[in-house]
Amino acid sequence: MSALIRVAIIGCGVIGTHHAIVLAAHPRFEVTMLVDSSDDAAEQLASVLVIEHGAPLVIVSGFEPVVVEGAPVDLVVVCTPSGTHIDIANATIAAGIHTIVEKPLDVDFAKAREFAALAAAATARGIHVSVISQHRFDPASVAIRGAMADGRFGRVTSAVASVAWWRSQDYYDGGDWRGTWALDGGGAVMNQGVHTVDLLRWFLGRPADVHARTGLLAHERLEVEDTAVATVRFESGALAVVHATTAAFPGLTVRLQVHGTTGSAIIDNDRLEYFHAAGAAGEGNSAGGAGGVPGGGAGAGSPWSTENCVCSVRV
Repeated sequence: MSALIRVAIIGCGVIGTHHAIVLAAHPRFEVTMLVDSSDDAAEQLASVLVIEHGAPLVIVSGFEPVVVEGAPVDLVVVCTPSGTHIDIANATIAAGIHTIVEKPLDVDFAKAREFAALAAAATARGIHVSVISQHRFDPASVAIRGAMADGRFGRVTSAVASVAWWRSQDYYDGGDWRGTWALDGGGAVMNQGVHTVDLLRWFLGRPADVHARTGLLAHERLEVEDTAVATVRFESGALAVVHATTAAFPGLTVRLQVHGTTGSAIIDNDRLEYFHAAGAAGEGNSAGGAGGVPGGGAGAGSPWSTENCVCSVRV
């Protein structure tokens, strides 16, 4: 059995805690270092990991000890405020450490372009670098992407993406970086809607132009928007509507619809709610009952039986 992959978590807030707990529970990984400017946050996470996994941990307040030669680290997960991501990742990559960066990559486009070149060079040296885009691995996303690649939706004509969430004023007041241009880099789109925008981009390709409006409608003391709407034209000619908000009480689902000339699909809260696409011989394959409406059965030998599925999904 190969040696455990030693991990440093940089940023011990909500998302850093999630990464740490998942990695500590995985048989191939060992969390060895926690980094946070707040001693309380790091110590609280350390107590959880020690109790649940008995992990020996080093706690430091800055990331510099992580990149020192001989540090017990093979992989770094950057979970700090968005505006600090690239600066930290540049240092860890330079030290030859595999690096995972939480979304978004950063808040500065120029720095992001420079980082892309650095990451490509690191990959050529065998250093893995990635930004978290985990919803590309959801079974529903894989099913749609696969069907599109096979041409089963025909020409993709349009899409509708909506992230209708609620965040209280206390959420924004609870972190001095939230809702700021310098560290959050944006509001409902950059922070909450970024995964859905990523899927839209993955499905439909490169945007050609975007028209948008934003507003701060339900919160106070923010520099950024809590509601945004946009229309997007892609290089393929496909059109899309994007809606992202943290002002939709009490918080609804994330929904992504993709439509083409021979099929359509809907993802709702990461699950494939609707799927209708041309089969190998050109016939329509539907999830659910007549017309592709969810709720019908799919017995053995039907177009939606497991033997013909792109992947196993809940419909």
